[in-house]
Amino acid sequence: MAPPSLPPTTIVPPFVSLIVRVVTLIFLLISLIVIATNSYTISVSFIDIKTKSTDFYAYRYLISTVVIGMAYTLLQTAFSIFFVTTGNRLGGEGFCLLDFYGDKFISYFLATGAAASFAMTEELRRLSNSDIDKFLNTSNAAASLCLFGFFFSAASSIFSSYNLPKRA
Repeated sequence: MAPPSLPPTTIVPPFVSLIVRVVTLIFLLISLIVIATNSYTISVSFIDIKTKSTDFYAYRYLISTVVIGMAYTLLQTAFSIFFVTTGNRLGGEGFCLLDFYGDKFISYFLATGAAASFAMTEELRRLSNSDIDKFLNTSNAAASLCLFGFFFSAASSIFSSYNLPKRA
């Protein structure tokens, strides 16, 4: 009688992981550009006051989560390029754990940045007049792009869980 066969391991090809990381980086870069260039001018008694999205703490938090997410994703993209080109993973088993936990942390960090931005936008919309709608819609667009970055980062986190060492 033959020994039972092992179940097939589910391994995502390295280039798929690389593509997901590049798409995450693109969404985060566009989100950063949109939120950093978003501004609104308030006219009060012959004086124009220009406000930027960085004047609000929730939008600052979105910017910081996007910048940190971009830095981590850029680093992981470089490691993925190395893995795709050489076939060897940097750091071995320990790097797989760093990859897994780092992806988990960054993905949820991006989700909190998008959520804070959505909440701030809705509070400003409720408290203000309709003149500020373009500013708020642009802020929502940046938060949505960050949310898409979260989805791709979460997918990358799932892919990195397949690469964890099997300990039975």
